[in-house]
Amino acid sequence: VQLQASGGGLVQAGGSLRLSCAASERTSNRYAMGWFRQAPRKEREFVAGISAGGVTTVYADSVKGRFTISRDNAKNTVLLQMRSLKSEDTAVYYCAADRFRGIATKTPDLYDYWGQGTLVTVSS
Repeated sequence: VQLQASGGGLVQAGGSLRLSCAASERTSNRYAMGWFRQAPRKEREFVAGISAGGVTTVYADSVKGRFTISRDNAKNTVLLQMRSLKSEDTAVYYCAADRFRGIATKTPDLYDYWGQGTLVTVSS
């Protein structure tokens, strides 16, 4: 599967952005999906994940209550709604797909496919 992330941009602290991850094929009930991010000089970190069936979601503590991951099955898209953005949310955001495990995991090495990344910059 090929993944295309989009929706990044420049936003002021406290603002919102919605990221999209478009897949080249159906991912619902096939792939668990995750969003990760990587800030300059930092390792890639887990942000949010959603199970293949779309029932279970998991979030990093740093974004819990501010970010929401969801699926738009009709468009083969996974969304990441980001609210109350902070300067520390600045990073390149990547979406990823896991074809083996039905639930989303926080470990990037367990994901099989990756999108190209979209830059989110939050100004304070």
